[in-house]
Amino acid sequence: MTNFTELFQVMESWGMLDVMLPFLLIFTIVFAVLQKAKIFGEDSKRFNVIIALVLGMVVVIPHIMGTYPDGQDAVLIINNVLPNVALVLIAIIMVLLLSGVFGYEAKGAGGAILIPAFAVIIWIFGISAGWWANFSWFNIDPDTMAIILVLLVFGIIITIVTSGGETFKPLKGLIDIFKGNK
Repeated sequence: MTNFTELFQVMESWGMLDVMLPFLLIFTIVFAVLQKAKIFGEDSKRFNVIIALVLGMVVVIPHIMGTYPDGQDAVLIINNVLPNVALVLIAIIMVLLLSGVFGYEAKGAGGAILIPAFAVIIWIFGISAGWWANFSWFNIDPDTMAIILVLLVFGIIITIVTSGGETFKPLKGLIDIFKGNK
């Protein structure tokens, strides 16, 4: 009787992680964006499928052939980034769940949560792609980075709580949460 480990080893030998999953991810994202944007009109499903198929293949085929330069293989970057992005998405979902448990309706804080989350995802992609390998800011000691992050978060919270009525509009809802207003 086989187990899950053997199943995943067989799927890996078929190229599931290197070919199928990145292709399906790119195809799905491109197709969904094209369907939502309706760039080619209302009845453009055929065109959207073809464009998504071609873009998925354009990313995966050079990986299979080994023609990407070192450090620029999109499939390897995707495989390195996905676990970290999944953690960020789980953290965002947990924040949204906790805000729902405490009865908060997201009216103005959507942008305040979305902007830092998007910045963190770009930062994770940059680290996986090696964009910031030469910047000394990203090569500091992890303990120092943790202290800086904690101080930054506390500084932001103190600023939000003590700020007056004139605030940045997307932060207004977040400020009301910290002040206890609904």
